Parts: sequence; structure tokens; C-alpha cells
Amino acid sequence: MQLPVLSPPDELPIGEESSTEKLIEWTLERFSDQRVVLTTGFGMEGCALIEMYAAHRKPMDVIYLDTMFFFPETYSLIDKLKSRHPYLNFINRGTTLTPEEQELQYGAQLWKKNPDLCCQLRKVDPMRETLKDIDVWITGVRRSQAPSRAGVKVVEWNWKYQVLKISPLAKWSRKSIRDFVESHQVPYNELHDKGYPSVGCTHCTRAVPGLSADRYSREGRWAGTEKTECGLHT
Repeated sequence: MQLPVLSPPDELPIGEESSTEKLIEWTLERFSDQRVVLTTGFGMEGCALIEMYAAHRKPMDVIYLDTMFFFPETYSLIDKLKSRHPYLNFINRGTTLTPEEQELQYGAQLWKKNPDLCCQLRKVDPMRETLKDIDVWITGVRRSQAPSRAGVKVVEWNWKYQVLKISPLAKWSRKSIRDFVESHQVPYNELHDKGYPSVGCTHCTRAVPGLSADRYSREGRWAGTEKTECGLHT
């Protein structure tokens, strides 16, 4: 079993009270010789976090999992971020299982019949493969996004993937994220301004009527089911 790259609390000079900027500086210095990745699904939080790390103008791998069911707006956003951040290396580590192959193996519209399996195939399995050789995993997860994320720590050992997980935005609110992207003119998914607080795959994401871009909800994900998580962070 892979061992943690830290031995908390002895080697943790930062804590819950530390500023986000201090935490980011710490990760860049402390893990400069480690295998570090920042992962994103290109929600507003991810765009803000990418901007914060990119400001230090140091090379970093930004990993995303193209499920092959992204919205056109998401693909357009990826192109914008690539142009904006030349110091960052954007890498697609999504599944190689095409929608056609999935249909042949599991039947049509798996996302309706078994959404958990669909997420497993197109998100969780690729993420597990991505992180198996990684030491530090940086995410844009926030505690107030959902009850299932309320216990997220800023720095914690993730036993599921056997990696150190850092969530610099854990304490942030959606409004503070929105304020940041506006003040720094950060590109974000246009769907956020059309009632989509959280953006995933085309088949499983719906707009939430009346919800502005500075409010967050999981209500539009897997609409009509009790499912609120794809499984990456649970």
C-alpha cells in the first residue's frame, strides 16, 4: 500500500485557519518534487482554482475527464482556459470507451437505467487510473456544495485513491467564487448564467429555474433521481 507523503500533524505548517493563498503557496513549495495534479470538471470553482494556481506561473498538470458527453459550452471553455494559461498542461484522461461501445456492452441509455454504473465507467474508473501514480491531488470541492461534502478537509489523506487530497476552496461560498471570477475576469461555463449551477454530462444535467450563477445546487444533476454525486469525491 502506498504511504502518505505527509505524516500529519507534524508536517502540516498550515491549518484550517490558513488563507487560500498561503495554502496554494505551500502546496507549490512543499510538493515541488512530488507528482501533483489539479483535477477539474470545469465548473466555476475549478475555473477559479485554476486561475489561482496559474497566477504563480509554474508548470502544473490540469487533469480533466472527458466523458464524451460534455456540453458544447464546456468544450469551448476548455479552449479558452488553454489559451489563457500557457504555463498549465491540460490533459484529458477520460475514458476510451466510446458511447457506441458502451451501448453495445450495456445497452442504450445506460445513464437512465444505471447512472451509477455509467459514472463508474466514464468518471470513477478513469480517475482511479489517473491517480494511481500521483502523490498530491488538488480539487475545487467546497463543503457547502452538498451534505455529502460537508466534511471535506482542506488537507486530508484520501484512502479511496491512496493520495493526499488538497481542497483549497473547501471553506469558500459560491458567492465568493462568483465574486472572484468576476473581479479577475476568469472565463467560466456560460451555462452557469442560464440556470445551470453545476455542469456535468448532457444527459444528466438540467437547468434549475430561477437559480442565479452566484448560487449553487445539486438539484439539476441526475434530475428525477436521488443521485447527487458521480462518485469521484465520495
